[in-house]
Amino acid sequence: MNEIAILHIPESQYCFATDTNTVRLRLRLDKSDAPSAVNVLYGGKYTFARERLAARMTLAYKDRLYAYYTVTLRLSDPRLAYVFELVDGGKTFYFSEDGLTEKYDFEYSYYNCFQYAYINDCDVMKSVEWMRSATFYQIFVDRFDIGDTAKDKSYINLKWGDVPNPKSFAGGDIKGVTRRLEYLRSLGISALYLTPIFESVSNHKYDISDYYEIDKHFGNKSDLKELVEKAHAAGIAIVLDAVFNHCSENLCEFRDVVKNGKKSRYYDWFIIKNDDPLEYETFGDCAYMPKFNTSNPEVRDYLVNIATYWIKEFDIDGWRLDVSDEVSHLFWRQLRSAVKSVKPNCVLIGENWHDANAYLRGDEFDGVMNYAFTKACLDFYAFGAFDAEAFACKLNELLMRNTDTVNSMMLNLLDTHDTHRFLTQAGGDKNKLMSALAVTYFFTGVPCIFYGTENCVEGGYDPDCRRTFDWAAERVDNPVKSLVKSLAALRRDRAFVDSEVSVAAKDGLLVIERGGYKLTVNESGKPAKCGGRVTAGNKFAGGIVESGGFAVERV
Repeated sequence: MNEIAILHIPESQYCFATDTNTVRLRLRLDKSDAPSAVNVLYGGKYTFARERLAARMTLAYKDRLYAYYTVTLRLSDPRLAYVFELVDGGKTFYFSEDGLTEKYDFEYSYYNCFQYAYINDCDVMKSVEWMRSATFYQIFVDRFDIGDTAKDKSYINLKWGDVPNPKSFAGGDIKGVTRRLEYLRSLGISALYLTPIFESVSNHKYDISDYYEIDKHFGNKSDLKELVEKAHAAGIAIVLDAVFNHCSENLCEFRDVVKNGKKSRYYDWFIIKNDDPLEYETFGDCAYMPKFNTSNPEVRDYLVNIATYWIKEFDIDGWRLDVSDEVSHLFWRQLRSAVKSVKPNCVLIGENWHDANAYLRGDEFDGVMNYAFTKACLDFYAFGAFDAEAFACKLNELLMRNTDTVNSMMLNLLDTHDTHRFLTQAGGDKNKLMSALAVTYFFTGVPCIFYGTENCVEGGYDPDCRRTFDWAAERVDNPVKSLVKSLAALRRDRAFVDSEVSVAAKDGLLVIERGGYKLTVNESGKPAKCGGRVTAGNKFAGGIVESGGFAVERV
């Protein structure tokens, strides 16, 4: 066996508790190794030397290089000790903190066994229960719908339906979202993620000048309260966008720094590099977006109070955390503690484009926007970089980055306000879009649709991806919209959402099985040999849907 490939890390994504009596273990092996048995020998920390149980581990995932064996242990003692037993070629090996050995002395196991010394309840990462079956829909508020027809429209400079530029204002608002709740519910949407709604001079509102006021272009606090109340009545959660990495140059605290320099009481709220002329850290290279110094306890308290205010006063259900990988870990830990104490089932979703394991250990975020999933889908459907085997391997690799608890709360998306539209990158091929949507709904985590995807909206990079919603198209049924409705029905089936996923490549096809359903995808979404149609209802007709390059069937 290839000892170099073997990996296990206690209290990590390879060993995590789901409650005080349940632990999930993973053991990584070389993909080319094929032991006849992989077991875990385990017991109580203080009894392991003389009393042990054995549990068989199963091969659950394979990526490009490795195979992953998993097991769930139900414990009577929250103090766990364990070693792995591998049978290969008629020989028995043991894997402990000393690595791979042919013998293991259990009498002295207290020196070198693996352990989870004690499962403390407060250390167990809890799932946000409503996320398990959620289907998200992201709305760029200015481009979705104009609901307040009586408001001052003098700021609007984009005709609805025209292609936007970076300075375009189309007039969408909070009332527009509220009046379209029934449409969203008809799609099977159960959670909305809104881009920022707070006071700002831009159309996107990522440069906030007052975190306690709704931007007048979007409405007021009464409009938000109405939206949340009506959304909750319709079974739809509301997640707002928190911009805590940076602010607008018009924020009063930053203006005080510009005016008074080092004499300003807010000088250390920002990361000042030079005083004359004033130079400071920013988001990207945008001088109009100064970066907060979240190493400063005053700044941390200021931002945490903002986060809890909107939860307490408006009962929102979560925050999407902008540029979250550039903010201090200490701040996110403080924010999580405060938010969860106010509303335990409030979700925290980070905007991390890369491997975010360091933020997903139970003390910062619940999940992140899964851009690694986005890239894998693009490599398969748009770029031709993956065949079915490589796609399956990549999806399994992503699952092994984090715990099962975290995986269930990752926001899986094909595109957002920060990317090209997926349909455009797939060459306008609606079959590929539909196939990718099926993968998104089947994969472990929470599917998120960018507004208009159901109507086949296209667009290049920002700002082209932020076109206005075509409400005329909404009245016309199409296969993509019908598929979204059908897939959403699976998210309401607890047997489906609570089941583990199996991802593999078979005979050049991607096969994903979950909760009694099987998704089969042709290579790169090419047209399937079998014909078929997508039903307009919320169920799979006859237990199967076939369209373009994929099929869903009951098994």
